[in-house]
Amino acid sequence: QSRISPSMASKLLTEFAAISKATEERPQMPAPRLTEREMEVLKLVAQGLNNRDIAKKLYISENTVKNHIRNILEKLHLHSRMEAVVYAVREKMIEIT
Repeated sequence: QSRISPSMASKLLTEFAAISKATEERPQMPAPRLTEREMEVLKLVAQGLNNRDIAKKLYISENTVKNHIRNILEKLHLHSRMEAVVYAVREKMIEIT
């Protein structure tokens, strides 16, 4: 479970509304598989951490974090970190409390 800041919550609600409208008619497909490390990164993004903080927490470089995020976005066919968090919550890949 992740804690979420008020500003992140506001952004998430805005993204949920936009994505919900865009995906209402899209057929449901199973969520792509992310690696264990990609899931770790995604959960930290959902907590509102930036790349530098994620890198410190996972003891990896910022470039490695960027690579993980790029891979997540490619696998999920999304364009932003926020979209990835919204998608992951909607698909029950992660929980935010």
